[in-house]
Amino acid sequence: MKLDLLFIAAHPDDVELAASGTILKHKAMGKKVGIIDLTRGELGTRGTAEIRDKEAAEAASILGIDVRENLGLKDGFFKNDEEHQKKIIEIIRKYAPEIIITNAYYDRHPDHGRACELVNDSCFLAGLPKIVTTLNGVEQKAHRPRLLLHFIQDTYIKPDIVIDISAFHDQKIKAIQAYKTQFYVEGVTLDDPQTYISNPQFLEVIIGRAREFGKAIQVPFAEGFLSKKILGVGSLFDLE
Repeated sequence: MKLDLLFIAAHPDDVELAASGTILKHKAMGKKVGIIDLTRGELGTRGTAEIRDKEAAEAASILGIDVRENLGLKDGFFKNDEEHQKKIIEIIRKYAPEIIITNAYYDRHPDHGRACELVNDSCFLAGLPKIVTTLNGVEQKAHRPRLLLHFIQDTYIKPDIVIDISAFHDQKIKAIQAYKTQFYVEGVTLDDPQTYISNPQFLEVIIGRAREFGKAIQVPFAEGFLSKKILGVGSLFDLE
């Protein structure tokens, strides 16, 4: 299946927190969208890898995405090396997305910045025909996405572009709250210890960030993205 838009993130819930409004908007436009989780988030203080799998599946259903895979890399310890790059290259060639969006340049969680560099390097390498990969015994064609973007996570980074998600913000919050072990959900009480992200104020910060980005383009809610390359438009009138 060829995808228009592929999100690759270190942990289940990374994409939901930072970019699920953008997913919902592009699905409403008829685009094919997928998520690749690098790890199962097994080092998380709350819940288990098995529970996170179920939560990720529920979030995927809420988002209406076309595919979601988990590569099962080692949470906290995956590397930007040849072994891991080839796994990402195989995925990029499998789905041949036009655009890839991945983790922030740097963040509170070290996996996020490491995933950024892993995906960045793999996107370039996936376009080199002399790197041979196979899928079901068939050699894959080289493919390099035309655009690589990065979402913004816990640490604030000034965005290069922002996308109006106002019509999809409520559904975004539902997708985030599919991770009942990780985030505050009214009426849900767990025995797991309280963490930085399970505190009710954490979700308020996520909503506040969307309001802040929205204010920049005079809409109620928006999501921000980063680009390492200069972005071009066909006309000044395409800008808002």
